[in-house]
Amino acid sequence: MALSHDEVLAGLAEIVNEETGIDTASVLAEKSFTNDLDIDSISMMTIVVNCEDKFGVKIPDEEVKSLLTVGDAVNFIVAAQG
Repeated sequence: MALSHDEVLAGLAEIVNEETGIDTASVLAEKSFTNDLDIDSISMMTIVVNCEDKFGVKIPDEEVKSLLTVGDAVNFIVAAQG
């Protein structure tokens, strides 16, 4: 069953928190991973792998570069769930 945007956002916030220690309440759709949340490329790859496991989706490496904001990632995951 496909998850809603809100459910994916909450799950992504938990993953970001586990990887970086950033408060889940700070992980909002409009936030940029690099500019607002200060997430480096190493942590981002870990977050991507954990998202793939948690949500059962595949996020190709070339797609990761276009996921600039939390909302971009949420939208991609929701769409990838089919």
